[in-house]
Amino acid sequence: MREAVVLVHGIWMVGLEMIWLRHNIRRCGFECHQFFYHSLVNTPQASADKLNQYLKSIDADIIHLVAHSLGGIVVLHLFEQEPMQKPGRVLMMGTPLNGSEIARRLYSLVLTRPLLGRSVVRGLLGDHPPWKETRELGMIAGTKGIGLGNLLFGGLEPPSDGTVALRETRSPEVTAHLSVPYSHAGMLWSRSVAQAVCRFLRAGDFAVDT
Repeated sequence: MREAVVLVHGIWMVGLEMIWLRHNIRRCGFECHQFFYHSLVNTPQASADKLNQYLKSIDADIIHLVAHSLGGIVVLHLFEQEPMQKPGRVLMMGTPLNGSEIARRLYSLVLTRPLLGRSVVRGLLGDHPPWKETRELGMIAGTKGIGLGNLLFGGLEPPSDGTVALRETRSPEVTAHLSVPYSHAGMLWSRSVAQAVCRFLRAGDFAVDT
């Protein structure tokens, strides 16, 4: 059976930031694809529609999804709208499942609200769809507090990855949770994190291969 991995980037990104992660996942033997969407122009729901069409174009029996930050919320909308997807595991990285405190602070100020665009429409503020799938859902969350939140907005409740607090990534629906000593963007460039991604895609957990 053919397996593929589709990567979904976060806000203010274009997918190039995930190039090293894609490279390392390919080294694990997976076929990789990068999905691009306009994180500020489109709502997460509209981006999920586009993602659904993209997934239909991939010739594979199993499709795993690896989503960073806002990309995880796009995936939540995908399964709310089109739950009949091909089998595969879902892994999120630094996705604020409980809403983003940094997004709330940005949204509360008229001058900084445009920085979020339409990502707040059933998105980063926490009013996104719940996870109702029975398939395995993994989460990798950073604990190195270097990022937008700690540099510009008075800090986040530790531990955090500098942009998303660890508590914002926790949810009963997450079947495997891994904390790593990296920042929100830094986790995308870590080989050890990529290896953890591969372990989850293979087995549904982060246990070290034996």
